Amino acid sequence: MHEYTIAYDIYATARKAALEHQATQVKRVMVDVGEMAMVNPEQVDFLFHVIADEDPLFRGVVLETAMVKPRVTCACGYEGDTLFVCPVCGALPELIRGKEILVTNIEAEVD
Repeated sequence: MHEYTIAYDIYATARKAALEHQATQVKRVMVDVGEMAMVNPEQVDFLFHVIADEDPLFRGVVLETAMVKPRVTCACGYEGDTLFVCPVCGALPELIRGKEILVTNIEAEVD
């Protein structure tokens, strides 16, 4: 179940940033999840809270997930969202966006 690993990595990234900035409480963690990442955001949210609830720094934290639409580019110059066949030349385009799982923002209280 790779959702657990993803949830833990989100937690660890947020915790490291919070500690580096002497945060006293993490309120919100925002994450971009690509639609092609093959991840169940609800499971990640659940597992993130299972992990984070053990840490007083994360009590009551909110995990916000934004889905990222896929974006491709082709050698012929096409750039768009057609995933498997370039509508211009018929080649296989390269996926340049839509597979990422990225912590984009952390809101925390700092003394």
